[in-house]
Amino acid sequence: MRTASLDIVVTGLAAVSAAGVGLEPLALAVQEGRSCLRPLPAVDDPSLLWGIADGFRANDFMPPLKARKFDRCSLMAVAAAGMALRDAGIDPKTHNAERIGIVLGCGFGGIANSAEFLAGYFSAGVEGLAPMLFPNTVANAAASNASIEQGFKGPNITIVQRFSSAETALEIACRFLQEGRADVMITGGVDELTPLMIEGFRAAGQLKRFASGFGEGCGLLVLERRDAAALRGASTKGSIDDVRSLGLLLPGEEEEGLGRLLPQEITPCPISLSGTADLCPPLVQRLPESGRIELHRITGRSLAMGGLALVALFLTLREGEQGLHLAASPEGPYVAIQVRGGSPV
Repeated sequence: MRTASLDIVVTGLAAVSAAGVGLEPLALAVQEGRSCLRPLPAVDDPSLLWGIADGFRANDFMPPLKARKFDRCSLMAVAAAGMALRDAGIDPKTHNAERIGIVLGCGFGGIANSAEFLAGYFSAGVEGLAPMLFPNTVANAAASNASIEQGFKGPNITIVQRFSSAETALEIACRFLQEGRADVMITGGVDELTPLMIEGFRAAGQLKRFASGFGEGCGLLVLERRDAAALRGASTKGSIDDVRSLGLLLPGEEEEGLGRLLPQEITPCPISLSGTADLCPPLVQRLPESGRIELHRITGRSLAMGGLALVALFLTLREGEQGLHLAASPEGPYVAIQVRGGSPV
């Protein structure tokens, strides 16, 4: 599928990652090519790493009593949404809040709260369930809490689409803008990581595959139609020039599939690889060897970390420079997003 006639700009960015809170720590880690991954706790294998956003403190963004109500995904999403809106120069209190929406990729949701909720049931039956925890066990809690806390009332969607969750979210956010359903869309991805998840990955035999360098965090972009951004005099971080997606690379017909997914000519430019795109030989072999940004080596891999990878790509682009973001899951989908840096409206 191809999203045609894009005229969408990026006016705000936000990041919470193992590199730190905010854009500067992420940009610096990418510039230095410095890994922020650390050995996994309670796993006797130094080759296994994870990227925990331990610089994130919820109390820096909200009162402690309020923070106690939310799961970690929601806390990071609420904080990042606020940072992204400020970066875009948008105040929902003075903007038409019903024209601001969010489409958020979320792979695992509030897994720590879900585990605690279910532990109550397994230990004491129905009487052991904690009603306060239940709202945080659903995948759309993070997007909903971000909307409520930041005060925007437009479209609200959560996408769970394997390792391409954030990219699929961006694709839908662009469609909302094109169809005139909103003026401003916040999009990207969020995931949390817990020791219990690592135990689950180990039990599933995943620690030597995709979970060998898992990470957590939140990367968000503020998207607007170019004319709407110009009307309010916004400065831009870049533009979304093209979005293509493909459900599956059929065995034996990879070339045809990649022909539909990728631009006809891939010129040398920064290329961001997310999800398991780096593990897909037919895809990687089509790309120039230089200029690749593999954020999972710096802050960790997870289902919705494409949001952080897109933020990192925009942070590296110079004025007018083209960039390409590619995401893949082992059995699809595949997403290609062409972007451009700068370009004042």
